Amino acid sequence: MTKNKNLHGFHLSRRAALAAVAVSAAALFAFAAPAPSFAEDKSIKVGIMAGEEEDIWRVVASEAAKKGLKIETITFNDYTQPNEALERGELDANAFQHQPYLDNQIKQHGYHIVRVGYTGVWPIGLYTKKYKSVAEIPEGAVVGVPNDPSNEGRALRVLQNEGLIKLKDDTGILATVADVTDNPKKIEIKELDAGIVGRSIDDLDAGIVNTDWALKSGLSPAERIAQEPIADNPYRNFIAVKDENKDADWVKTLVSSYQNETVKAEFDKVYKGTGLSAY
Repeated sequence: MTKNKNLHGFHLSRRAALAAVAVSAAALFAFAAPAPSFAEDKSIKVGIMAGEEEDIWRVVASEAAKKGLKIETITFNDYTQPNEALERGELDANAFQHQPYLDNQIKQHGYHIVRVGYTGVWPIGLYTKKYKSVAEIPEGAVVGVPNDPSNEGRALRVLQNEGLIKLKDDTGILATVADVTDNPKKIEIKELDAGIVGRSIDDLDAGIVNTDWALKSGLSPAERIAQEPIADNPYRNFIAVKDENKDADWVKTLVSSYQNETVKAEFDKVYKGTGLSAY
């Protein structure tokens, strides 16, 4: 009888021990489980350019939503407005520009805007529907270039690399037509809005066109007879925010929501090789 009593006590102790282990395991799991995203219910507005970027940012928004960050995209049709809107607090971030452009905007307007994560690079190119090579461009040809400071300098460097013009030796990245010191073919450089050059290609002998605008204008890589180097390209685009927000957790989530293989696949699908992921 005593033996049976001890055995009964053993069973009770064993059940109690197992229950204690189960409670401990549950507590351990609770501590080890991932914490809710810091950005729970956080909503931000991001300024982007209308067009292809809308497709890409739908995927970015989907990735961000998985991490508790809601993104509303605000679209623009020119390059001057997104930084103004960001500086005024109408946006939380924007994604459309490269560093030379931002540097010039800060110099002109005193913006408090900083780069927080790269997105892509679109090598600027020389397009034409009339000639098969740079060598065929005739004397007196009319060549369109973007008229905003950073992209004009970028365009002129392409023309210099191809031997069509020569710039002053000490010219920086913000070169203008006034910096041209030699023009052997006497080409006429026509300054136009960046979005107009590609659409005016039929009326030009050739034009330097930003790749995103080339795509929007229906130009193909087959009509590009020269382009800037890709290696060490200073014109990588990026996500930008106000300086006061650069270390915010939501900014890290925003950048990681862009810089991943899911978004890269959409980027490659949308730009068909005319743009390259740059992070």
